[in-house]
Amino acid sequence: MITAIPGKAPASRCRASLLAVSVLLLTAGLAGCVVGPDYRKPTLTLPSRWGSTAQTKPSRPPELAGWWRRLNDPLLDSLMQEAVTGNLDVATAKAKIREARASYRQAVGALFPSVDGSGSATRAKSAASGADTGSTYSQYQAGFDASWELDLFGANRRAVEAARYGMDAADEDLRSTLLTLIGDVASNYVEARGYQARIALARRTAASQRETAALTRTKFEAGASSAVDVANAAGQAASTEANIPDLQSSYAQAVHRLAVLTGRPPAALNDRLRKAAPIPQPKLPVPTGIPANLLLARPDVRLAERQYAQYTAKVGQAEAARYPSVSLTGDIATTTAKVGDLGKSSSISWSFGPTLTVPIFNGGQLKAAVEVAQAQRDQYFIAYRSSVLSALEDVENAIVALAQERIKSGKLATSASHYRDAATLGRSLYQSGTQSFLDLLEAERSLYSAEDSLIASRVAITTDYIALNKALGGGWSGTVDASRPEVVDTNTGPHFEQDATPPGARAAKD
Repeated sequence: MITAIPGKAPASRCRASLLAVSVLLLTAGLAGCVVGPDYRKPTLTLPSRWGSTAQTKPSRPPELAGWWRRLNDPLLDSLMQEAVTGNLDVATAKAKIREARASYRQAVGALFPSVDGSGSATRAKSAASGADTGSTYSQYQAGFDASWELDLFGANRRAVEAARYGMDAADEDLRSTLLTLIGDVASNYVEARGYQARIALARRTAASQRETAALTRTKFEAGASSAVDVANAAGQAASTEANIPDLQSSYAQAVHRLAVLTGRPPAALNDRLRKAAPIPQPKLPVPTGIPANLLLARPDVRLAERQYAQYTAKVGQAEAARYPSVSLTGDIATTTAKVGDLGKSSSISWSFGPTLTVPIFNGGQLKAAVEVAQAQRDQYFIAYRSSVLSALEDVENAIVALAQERIKSGKLATSASHYRDAATLGRSLYQSGTQSFLDLLEAERSLYSAEDSLIASRVAITTDYIALNKALGGGWSGTVDASRPEVVDTNTGPHFEQDATPPGARAAKD
């Protein structure tokens, strides 16, 4: 018996070593395993052409890059650049990108071991016994603790996958914000120019009507007109002038909105836009491509698809929590009575081994967590399909609106031309006394209404052109630096806290 024991010790150690190697090999084999659904980009059936166009041959791809430059307005081009640089919604979207990138790095870091260092210094005195007064001694300790969660069923890898899709979603959110911004800047600029044109028309018309009122008064004094005609003439001129304050207010609102979109105070652009300029007119028709292009061009559709992918990965992350987990932990420590002896004449201890955690009973919480993740994934899938339908609807509506507004504008131009001829002829006949004042009054009123409607229609054509480019996915085509933070922290190392109370508040508090 005595001679047999030494022979068994090496065999026991060998079996322990083989067991450890087997566990490590099994762990390595399972390291590539993941649970949960693997994401596949959904295939949607889309129309082959736009239903509102009589298309006989394939349409060429839409020209989305810098579409606003085709309006040929240098000031508008400058405002676009300024808005991209200074807009606060864009700044928020860039901060979300930095957040998503940092979250991704956090998720990747969970795949690697973590190591912590520790150290301690203790001064102690032992208890006295009998005549012994006790002794005082020092103890110093230093060591490292390490842990590594083996990603056996892909929980951490699914988290990395979800974070990666989250980065993509943040990028698309920025593109979507830029698309909305570009459209808003263009629309408000066109509206401002339209209000300027309508204000100028109202002033010209009121001046002409004032001349008619003066002519009527002259005829009245000569006995060739009545006091009713004089009152009607003066009343029509005043009625036209009464439209100007409302137009001025609407113009100011458009200019103020433009300034805020560029990240400035509302009145910052008043001087730059004070000089009137023509209403920008687009070059038509606009290539619309095919509906399938929206899946690649519309950032809101791409954002919804990336969010659907992100929450598909979270289903696998929740599913992995239902499986066993293994962590490798180890530590090494050295203890001595003198600081200089650490690592040399000190006692060294270490430990290493795996920890297995198996979920046995949790009241159905883990299964419910998977169902929650699946329901969230379904919501984002529905949101993706909804975004595609909304994009198709936006384009169809914009195509119809632009086409019909062009027809309307043509009719209004014809109407204004005829009313202009009627007003010119009516004034001549009224001066010669062969036409009544009421006929002239009606002709001038109709002319002003037709010309004002024509200006509004020209604004609507350009606005519909903007809406169509937005619906097709046209936004900012340049680069945007999202790496620079808005707030740059200084003096972030160890320091004494500074009193941030304003002097006035501190005096009031005292």
